[in-house]
Amino acid sequence: MMKFINQIEPVFGEEEKKAVMEYMNSGGWITEFKKTREFEKMLSEYLKIKHCSFVANGTVSLMLALAAIDIKKDDEVIVPDYTFVASATAVEIFGAKAVFVDIERDSLCMDFEKMKEAVSDKTKAVMLVSMNARYPKRIKDFVSFCKKNNIWLIEDAAQSLGSTAYGKFLGTYGDIGSFSFSMPKIISTGQGGAVVTNNDELFEKMKKIRNFGRENPDTDHFVLKGWNFKVTDLQAVIGIEQLKKLDWRIKRKKEMGRLYYSLLKDIPEIELTPTNFEETALCAFDILVRDKRDRKPMMDFLKENGIGTRPFYPPLHSEPAFGYKESFPITEDVSERGLWLPSAVNLSDDDIRYIADKIREFFKR
Repeated sequence: MMKFINQIEPVFGEEEKKAVMEYMNSGGWITEFKKTREFEKMLSEYLKIKHCSFVANGTVSLMLALAAIDIKKDDEVIVPDYTFVASATAVEIFGAKAVFVDIERDSLCMDFEKMKEAVSDKTKAVMLVSMNARYPKRIKDFVSFCKKNNIWLIEDAAQSLGSTAYGKFLGTYGDIGSFSFSMPKIISTGQGGAVVTNNDELFEKMKKIRNFGRENPDTDHFVLKGWNFKVTDLQAVIGIEQLKKLDWRIKRKKEMGRLYYSLLKDIPEIELTPTNFEETALCAFDILVRDKRDRKPMMDFLKENGIGTRPFYPPLHSEPAFGYKESFPITEDVSERGLWLPSAVNLSDDDIRYIADKIREFFKR
């Protein structure tokens, strides 16, 4: 029977299994406690940032960041049209408006000039997404522009843990950074997310909001309106073991990216996005077919040969959940042509060569 290579899958080892069993046998209460704090400390130290809060998932981490800056009805948050839906849903769930802007072709991240054009007197924040661990070429300009104009900068770095821009970790450029630890990410706790910040006031506020608005974790005195965004120590136990391997995972992702690039760069029917593999550990290796009509037949062909793929996200502005009428040409173009290839961290070099060979075979039929 032919092995099927999934587009993505979580990778856990004996270390995670052992740590979970040790925790279960220790009489741990499962709910968040000491292991959660240990995970938060490890992650903040790794990212060289002051504060970290481990939360239920990457969507609520964005909601928590927005709540901390007092987002409200009729506020506007500038969001790239090409991103996972959570970036925009987290905004509109508050009654605020996600103002979509187009992306750069070179990075697939928000275009700085387009962002500036979208600013209005209602703009409360910019949601800067480091899509697939890449970053906009003018990332430093986003920081200075937002600071100068009193606009909050929230980084959605869900796919970017461990990747850097100019020597600084993605997710640590903004006022608040958000990460995700769901199944496809470079480390996974099943579900899970984190907010990080160097701002003491924002952090104290987020700690309260994530725990029903309690002033202190062990008292029923509520000073803010909040939610239950907490996690479990069981997830933290897995996360701790995953974090211990993060450097290896990043190294392996970069190796995989370089190998894919070297094997695919001379195929005329596909286009590759420029990537600096010294800085970037792609969440998933991506390609664009030059003719959008080739994408579905190629996906079908690869599936028949035991290879899973996933098409790019759709332009969010035109999805029924939002239904805006604007046009964003670059997002619309890449969304129709883009494809993610298998990228689990346990993928072998032989697997990657097989995938590349099958892509060549498809175009030679």
